[in-house]
Amino acid sequence: MRSASGNGFDSSDSFAVSGAAEGTARLHDIPPSITPSHGDDSHLLSRIASPADVKALAPNELAELCREIRATLLAYGHQHGGHIGSNLGMVEATVALHRVFDSPRDRIVFDVSHQSYVHKMLTGRAAAYLDPDRFSEVTGFTNPGESKHDQFVLGHTGTSISLACGLAKTRDMEGPNSGIGNVIAVIGDGSLSSGVAFEGLNNAAEQGGNLIIVFNDNEMSIAGDFGGMYGPLARLRASGGTAQPNLFNAFGLDYRYVEAGNDVSALVAAFEEVRDIDHPVVVHIHTLKGAGYDGEETHADRQTASASPVSLDSPTGVHPTDNVNHSEPWHSDHCNLSDHEPHEGQCEASHWQNPDAAIGKPDDPRKHYGKMAMAALEPRFAAEPGLVVISPATPGSNGITHEFRERAGAHYVDTGITESHAVAYAAGIARAGGTPVVATTASFFQRAYDQFFQEMSLNRSRVTVLDFLGGLSGSDNTHSGAYDVTMFSNIPGATMLVPTSARDYLADLAWATAPAGSADAPAGPVVIRVPGEAILTAERDATLLPVTGGQIADRPQSTSLPVSVSSASGGISAATVRGTVSVTAQHAGVRHMLDWRVNQTGSHAAIIGLGNAYPLAEQTAAALSADYGITATVIDPRQCTSLDSDVLESLRDGHQQVITLEDGQLEGGWGEKVTAYYANHHVSDGSRNPHVLNFGAAKEFTDRVPLGELNERYGLTVEQVTEAITRCF
Repeated sequence: MRSASGNGFDSSDSFAVSGAAEGTARLHDIPPSITPSHGDDSHLLSRIASPADVKALAPNELAELCREIRATLLAYGHQHGGHIGSNLGMVEATVALHRVFDSPRDRIVFDVSHQSYVHKMLTGRAAAYLDPDRFSEVTGFTNPGESKHDQFVLGHTGTSISLACGLAKTRDMEGPNSGIGNVIAVIGDGSLSSGVAFEGLNNAAEQGGNLIIVFNDNEMSIAGDFGGMYGPLARLRASGGTAQPNLFNAFGLDYRYVEAGNDVSALVAAFEEVRDIDHPVVVHIHTLKGAGYDGEETHADRQTASASPVSLDSPTGVHPTDNVNHSEPWHSDHCNLSDHEPHEGQCEASHWQNPDAAIGKPDDPRKHYGKMAMAALEPRFAAEPGLVVISPATPGSNGITHEFRERAGAHYVDTGITESHAVAYAAGIARAGGTPVVATTASFFQRAYDQFFQEMSLNRSRVTVLDFLGGLSGSDNTHSGAYDVTMFSNIPGATMLVPTSARDYLADLAWATAPAGSADAPAGPVVIRVPGEAILTAERDATLLPVTGGQIADRPQSTSLPVSVSSASGGISAATVRGTVSVTAQHAGVRHMLDWRVNQTGSHAAIIGLGNAYPLAEQTAAALSADYGITATVIDPRQCTSLDSDVLESLRDGHQQVITLEDGQLEGGWGEKVTAYYANHHVSDGSRNPHVLNFGAAKEFTDRVPLGELNERYGLTVEQVTEAITRCF
């Protein structure tokens, strides 16, 4: 079932480019007659302050408005980046929605809401897309804090129908005094494959009453749409909406089909027909993802992206394209990853567009370490038929490239935006003796919390989880990974590893996926937090690890691990450092995966840096040595599932302080467990009870706050940690 979905997100939907020069250079490619110009009343978009202004336009002005919006999106994508492709396909539908319905009395709920850029332009926020100096004013998703026209903060997917059912239920219970008119759920761009969307459809049919479900069918999402539901949808499109089986009718829902999903007049007519309807109805619109990107160039040979002129011979600025209906297996015209060469139709690159300023830069940690993991697993496929990589969408964002997917064949499965299913599916594979690896973003894994407890951990399923974008980041408030350690490390029976180098990362992956029956294989599920920006930056610049220079102590290597993975991990030897002495394995082949690593032995203060916070531990130790003559002990715990009591007990001698650093939520997190250990194991000799200082993030949602600013806020800087340590002395 190779389907993908619409919850992809590359760190932050607020990639601002300083200054307007880059954008100005691109705008020359857009015909002057429709070049957006903020503050210029000669352009329709500049005059749109609310949906009332859309209603006031003459019918023949709607297509011109769509062309200006499309030109704005194209320029914005090159300057700022974002989910441009899905919005380009939704231009006409969004204009028609605000032409026909009366927001905010009529409630419009955008699923995932990465398709809401046009909605924001039409509800008083156009300047945030027209003026480079104001690009950071809005998030890439709906947010009631920005506008009364936004119903929910939404960055995950599949929930719009359920939310709309709730709005409609209260309206129907309260009657005219509710202040709610029509309720419209806008779903699509892959989000219909989410299980909760089907739960919403089921409830909608039973509940009845006014509820309009606009299904944006662009035949595309992040990667190709493959799965049991897509065949019937294709037949509906081919038949003009008359084919059976019709999955919406099967739920008991009324159904309408609009083939011309990029024709604003056709959409206005369709929405007028269902306005104030007295029962639930699905309006299935066929749109073109990335409509307006150049659809005719040979993109495989193009080295850099360029702004496409909006077609002058089209009423909406949409190019003709043959980039649809690829034969299976889906190749997506060989675009690589998801952000370099966007164009119309079935193109993975049109899902997320990086700004021009980011083109040619090195891979971010997700892609870098994701590619590394896939390269380590791929040589094992031939000898291990049960080894399967599972991606519940966002494959390219996590370095699972087109080339890898096609070479992997049946060893790779994209289940779509189905995190709960993906984890349960993996547990089934493990139960049958297979070796599943589930890979996606930390904030998306929250959607599978019950499956982690029940199907995975309670059943002791040998599932390996690759946890991307864990920890602090500049992400918006729906995509923060700051809560992953708190979540995963407290699941009974699950082991969470937090590697601080590529070598450890690959060794952890090898151990977690050791074939069933291996002497040293873990007994249950293993979560591996994929290293983040701080680790990757330190690996590229060893001066950021001033204590070790990146030359960390070795640890045991199992002789039974696959050769391809063992060699890739850097030739790990048969000893590890625990406390101040090197110890051998208890018996041949046993790996001390949960032992902490002491990388520098000192006194007075012991600094324990978890995962992405480990480079800060070394940098703080270097500052203490240089400025105060203190040689601190530096520890890499390598995991956050359990405490290494041997190391903690050894610190009682000669250490007045133990400092824990973590780039995640402090409350309920890992560092507090160290504090609790010493509190619960108090000894009579007061000098042997070290004082513990915990550094980490507050329990809060953050929205596009730069990582450096977050570190300052939470005291995760060399200066702040050093000051706290010396103040106690």
